[in-house]
Amino acid sequence: MEELHNNGDYVVIDGHRMHVYRTGNENGPKLVFMSGSSTVAPAYDFKILYEKLQDDYRIIVIEKFGYGYSDLYVGSADINTLVGYQRKALEQLGEKGPFVLLPHSMAGIEAIRWKQMYPEEVSALIGLDMTSPISYAEWTDADVESKVKTMRALKKLKLYWLSPLPRCASFADSDKQQLKLLRKRNAFNECYFKEAECVKQNASYVGEHGTIDCPALLFCSNGKQTFKNWIQNQKTFAEEINAELICYDCGHYLHYYKSDEMNEQIRRFIAGSLAQG
Repeated sequence: MEELHNNGDYVVIDGHRMHVYRTGNENGPKLVFMSGSSTVAPAYDFKILYEKLQDDYRIIVIEKFGYGYSDLYVGSADINTLVGYQRKALEQLGEKGPFVLLPHSMAGIEAIRWKQMYPEEVSALIGLDMTSPISYAEWTDADVESKVKTMRALKKLKLYWLSPLPRCASFADSDKQQLKLLRKRNAFNECYFKEAECVKQNASYVGEHGTIDCPALLFCSNGKQTFKNWIQNQKTFAEEINAELICYDCGHYLHYYKSDEMNEQIRRFIAGSLAQG
């Protein structure tokens, strides 16, 4: 019988295990990848991108509760708690900032809140089709209820295969097997529902605490797999924080499709932003 075999380190937070994957150049700038909602295996999901960066940068992938190899612990989904969990995980592993945060999708509001609360810990922001408070400004309670209802229906029907699996040519057969096991275990779990239920409130709370000020590079998809006004909201947020915006005609998991281009742009951006800092 196949079993899960984690490829990173566990830390214990609130009595439950959280998993963090680390690789790359220990002496390089620290890139912290933060996964979007319902990504079943973050350490594998981002590999197609971070494997191109790991020779020169310290790669850190945080797997929140319910993600990857972390426990399926349904704790608070309050935005301050979500950020606190991730900070505690890095602290226990001896990983000190400043960090370059790379949030995908819904993790965008977590990254913004991290910068708001602990500005000295975040040297730069690289958004991977990330959300901001602007992204959820038009959402209603009915929109949230609809999203959660759809997720629960998919779980009831056991349509786990609808959860996207990462694309990376360097995956070994063992990696592919682990991915399948993680998808079966994690897809549509209660942690995802709890985060979805709280996202509108969390986004509003982050929006109330002001604009962040740090070097920022935002990658944007074509918006076809997200929600209304996606590209315009990305442009508005980029203007708000004085960020560079690069748009690609591809899906929401844009690192699957544009990792070569993103690798080049990330290197250019970090070299420029850290030199200025």
